[in-house]
Amino acid sequence: MVFSRSTLSDRQEAAVQKTLQNLRAQRRSRFRLLACIDGSEEALVTVRFAARFAAQESCDLIVLFVRPIDSGLQSGGLQVRLARENMLEAGIDLPGVRHLKRALEILKDEGIDVSGWPKEAQRSEAWGDPAGDNKLEFRSPLGRVVVLKLKTAPDVANGILDQYELGPYNLIIMGEPSRWSNEVMAFFRPGVVQTVTTMAPCSVLVARDSLSKQGFLICTDGSSRSMQAVRRAAVLASVAGEPITLLSVADSEAGQPAAEEAVANARALLRAMKIEVAETRVAVGRPAEEIVEIGSLYRVIVVTDEGGTRLQRLIRGSTATEVVRKARTSVLDVR
Repeated sequence: MVFSRSTLSDRQEAAVQKTLQNLRAQRRSRFRLLACIDGSEEALVTVRFAARFAAQESCDLIVLFVRPIDSGLQSGGLQVRLARENMLEAGIDLPGVRHLKRALEILKDEGIDVSGWPKEAQRSEAWGDPAGDNKLEFRSPLGRVVVLKLKTAPDVANGILDQYELGPYNLIIMGEPSRWSNEVMAFFRPGVVQTVTTMAPCSVLVARDSLSKQGFLICTDGSSRSMQAVRRAAVLASVAGEPITLLSVADSEAGQPAAEEAVANARALLRAMKIEVAETRVAVGRPAEEIVEIGSLYRVIVVTDEGGTRLQRLIRGSTATEVVRKARTSVLDVR
């Protein structure tokens, strides 16, 4: 029997898609963390957070560095070498490679030592860049995966969001930017963190230097969306061994009974899940301001993403976005 080239191509494409679907199904059964680093020492706090959240063998951890296309690599012999080798295995001393290897040292400090695990290096074409995308995957005897990924992209935000599509991931962790744009400026020229926080399909943690603090301050307004966020954040806090405080803020004295009911309902939900709550709190005032002030004492503030577009947030504001931008501690924006 003779098969035409188009028939073989169709079958090959179908086989590839089936393989990808099976891989995604396997990954959905695991908790997957994407820790993004940018070459600064401060951004490596994302790796420490990821290690503490990935305490169980069912958690996979991917450390990502996004570099621009053709980042000074179009040079004779180096270009040829990069076209044939994986940058993470070739001993090439470039910034992204150095910082990814530094991330491995931090993981070891945090109790995740991959030095004895089998590893596999992969390289794939990307954007016509001589080096392409490179990754180094470590797999434990129990099936846990730790990946170092050096990704090429036109810009960092798109690189991170593209990496999500290759995931999927349960949580993206990013470091705090050096400066934040206000809501109007962010609408026209958003930074990397603001773009990813807005566009990512999964929850995003903006990590600050708060590991010396303790506890999750989980905020709720009593809505169904908020209660789902309470459930997800409480599981993460429980895995990380962090005490949980529930907070609801009323914008006036008249709203205080509803806020008290919101934290009571959230506590009952977690009790049914057999997750202990250390404390409940109710405050009155502007929600974002109260959350930022109270939350400064905690390792992580948890807020619920309202699900609006940039334009909607520009018009009516967003408590979650305001807290992420103004907080003095790490903030988990749950969706």
